[in-house]
Amino acid sequence: MSGPEGHGPRALLLRPHITGGSSPTTITHEGERHDNGREGRDEPGWLQDPQRQAIILAGHVTGRRCRTSLLRVQIEQFTIIIDDYDKAIEFFVGALGFDLVEDSPSLTNDGRPKRWVVVRPPGAQTGILLARADGEQQAAAIGNQMAGRVGFFLRVDDFDAARERMTAAGVQFLTAPRTEPYGRVAVFLDIAGNKWDLLGPAA
Repeated sequence: MSGPEGHGPRALLLRPHITGGSSPTTITHEGERHDNGREGRDEPGWLQDPQRQAIILAGHVTGRRCRTSLLRVQIEQFTIIIDDYDKAIEFFVGALGFDLVEDSPSLTNDGRPKRWVVVRPPGAQTGILLARADGEQQAAAIGNQMAGRVGFFLRVDDFDAARERMTAAGVQFLTAPRTEPYGRVAVFLDIAGNKWDLLGPAA
């Protein structure tokens, strides 16, 4: 894992050490600790968890000074611009089988009424905000958020069953199924006209 003369990442081989105050701790390639004049404390129990150690050390152990971090980051939701809330809900929930997570009244920045509509694939953490276009610029982006490219990817366990159900629900497929190294794929359009890949395991 290490390069010449011990250089290179060794995050999985080291244990974190936390020092008092806000002074950063230096962790060397050999696992030695330099506390910059501060005496170290015993590790709390939660720091002995391997997963938390990996979060702290991954990408930071290079022999330079580093600060510990336990932040976890995830994409909560992203936006698809649509022209009608109810038609979009019917498509994503009825045709694709997503869950309707939220449909609440809301206001634009200047006080006009709108709806806050979020859908999400069953079991997923990331949601899709279905945002009705507001103004000419947003209306022009409907169906063209990715400038004609495939911009969204829906993976399913049973490719044939999902494609058959979607086709019966009126989903338009642009390509026939094909097999790639990463599995089976076919391109379809959402209610706004954006291109998606339907992905499944290789046959």
